[in-house]
Amino acid sequence: MPAYLTVVKGTGKPPAQKRGMGGPSPRQWKWLVRGLDQAGGKLPLFDEVGQRFSERTVRSCIEKGWAEPWFDNPIKPDWLICKLTDSGRRVLSRT
Repeated sequence: MPAYLTVVKGTGKPPAQKRGMGGPSPRQWKWLVRGLDQAGGKLPLFDEVGQRFSERTVRSCIEKGWAEPWFDNPIKPDWLICKLTDSGRRVLSRT
């Protein structure tokens, strides 16, 4: 199994060695990793239980270059549609 798909069983959190090394926080990681198996690296607006991901999490990932805005949503202009960047893929695959 590739390193970027490793998850601590049952937690949905990154392995301990990924945290504290300048990598994403558990919340950031949870959001970013969802883009790995989506067309174009599209990142979700909502988590697996239908809760919207925090705008703070999204904006922090954009500032760090791990995600980037993809396009504007004319129906919901306050929704930030993002995709995973190459830098985001690298940080997720780092061991």
